[in-house]
Amino acid sequence: MTLADIHSPADLKQLPQNQLQDIADQLRAYIIDTLSTHPGHLASSLGTVELTVALHYLFNTPDDRLVWDVGHQAYGHKILTGRYQQFATIRTYGGLSGFPKMAESEYDAFGTGHSSTSISAALGMAVASRLQGNTDRKHIAVIGDGSLTGGQAFEALNNVGLSKANILVILNDNGISIDRAVGGLNSNLTRITSSRRYNRLKEQVWQKLDTGDGIRRQSIPFFQRLTHVAKTVALGNTNLFEALGIRYFGPVDGHDIPAMIDILTRLRDLGDPMLLHVVTRKGRGLPQAERNPVAYHAPGHFDAHTGEQIATQSQGQPLKYQDVFGHTIIELARQNPAIVGITPAMLTGCSLNLMQQQMPDRVFDVGIAEQHAVTFAAGLAAQGMVPFCNIYSSFAQRAYDQVIHDVALQGLPVVLCLDRAGLVGDDGPTHHGTFDLAALRPIPGLTICAPSDDHELRRMMYTAQLPGHGPTVIRYPRGASVNAQWQCQLEEIEIGKGRTLRQGTDIAILALGHPANDALAAANELQTKGISVAVYDMRFLKPLDIRLLDQVAAVGYRKLVTVEDGVRLGGFGEAVMQHLATHHPAQVPNLRILAIPDQFIQHGSVPQLKRDCRIDRQAIIDTCL
Repeated sequence: MTLADIHSPADLKQLPQNQLQDIADQLRAYIIDTLSTHPGHLASSLGTVELTVALHYLFNTPDDRLVWDVGHQAYGHKILTGRYQQFATIRTYGGLSGFPKMAESEYDAFGTGHSSTSISAALGMAVASRLQGNTDRKHIAVIGDGSLTGGQAFEALNNVGLSKANILVILNDNGISIDRAVGGLNSNLTRITSSRRYNRLKEQVWQKLDTGDGIRRQSIPFFQRLTHVAKTVALGNTNLFEALGIRYFGPVDGHDIPAMIDILTRLRDLGDPMLLHVVTRKGRGLPQAERNPVAYHAPGHFDAHTGEQIATQSQGQPLKYQDVFGHTIIELARQNPAIVGITPAMLTGCSLNLMQQQMPDRVFDVGIAEQHAVTFAAGLAAQGMVPFCNIYSSFAQRAYDQVIHDVALQGLPVVLCLDRAGLVGDDGPTHHGTFDLAALRPIPGLTICAPSDDHELRRMMYTAQLPGHGPTVIRYPRGASVNAQWQCQLEEIEIGKGRTLRQGTDIAILALGHPANDALAAANELQTKGISVAVYDMRFLKPLDIRLLDQVAAVGYRKLVTVEDGVRLGGFGEAVMQHLATHHPAQVPNLRILAIPDQFIQHGSVPQLKRDCRIDRQAIIDTCL
């Protein structure tokens, strides 16, 4: 049987154990070959190939519930559960989602995309099964890629230990999230995996239990209690999971299928909360990915045979916004010794790695912990520092209370930089940064701005760190900025003041952030049709440039158009409409708002999604016409 013959886990179960590694090898090769030309999250899924095969071979999915944290690790799962033929459509418009998605397959027990949610979801399912009288169903949460550093995972573990639920947590320990794993938990796991005394004791315990299934099941609880103290002595510290009341097993080699099937068979029928510690290598099977799992987390196009990445950015092209941020914060930090950089496990993704290389004592990667990142920044600001806290827009949703309670309420000068704002493309609805403007706009005391290009990003960063400014949000999109020469002079801009990009007499377009570039392109094309269009870069959602709005209203344009890459409800366009309704009601019928509609936007290329949402250049032209 080949991988192409496996249409469901039922087909996999027909194979003898000694053929499973061959299927795993085919699975790994298929992932490498497909993702070389259809980019996705590569290294994480390569590391879980054998684990995926073992889980679907042994457990009765989809009746047994299998939840993959984040979902970076789940490509093998998708292929083995009937999506082999569709796999080449991964993360493309109308194709497979890059993450587990309940609407896509019955085998996707829970939708994931943000980290640290799997244990909570699996525990909820386990408790529901118990209440519904289904005591045979198993519930497995596979958590890895640094997700255990997220606060929600700890909250769930605290609850799991007291629940007595039928749940197995599999910790896929690869020592890395996107960048290297950080913090005390990672050190604790390292001590477990490297302790010879502990691992000798573990083997002795399992040998004592290996006398028959009936005796084994009866003996495990006793030996767990008996060895708890001994393991603590062997490790030199308390095993965190057992301290929380969760039976801990492992570590086991996550690339050894027979070993995993053996231990999973032993644990399958225990019923109590358990954690199995599985050690894997991120990028397994592709030497370049093993050596550099950061670059190969999502490497883009690469050569399937050599593993070498294929460059996509040409010389002389504009830098990515994230890189403009990374270079600019270094420039600012050299001038201002109070500046520090903070990121929740996105060191490379937000380009703070550039600052870390030059100023390691002034950059803090706090792990996948957005809530902690924001309050940590607030604590720094309370003591006179100027923290630039960089979080992907969709992940910043997890720290909403901290932005309100710890930053804005106290007026602390935290600079919250929201990378990946707007439509991000192939990662889809879990990663689009479309809610930040509407969510943050009602919070008193915040300054909220969005640069239309790289020069504006630099000016906003410079302005935000000057003395006397309160909490500031700067949000900018994923991908390339605008100017090939990005290094403009750093200068202060007036808070709450927009600017005129283009004069016109017939129609006025008011844009916020990067969409101003589409507005300019549309205005230039409309000029060829004899329509004179003015374009205003509003720069700030809060405070809104009221004087500029009053001036625009006074001109008496035939039509006013607002453009933004955030949701319409509560966003920039509605802020403009509210002002017009109060002060210039005659202009309200002339206003057209172009924004993200009231729905979750699926995955696809950014140009395609902008067309669907009617916020691209052509949509602006059509609206003006």
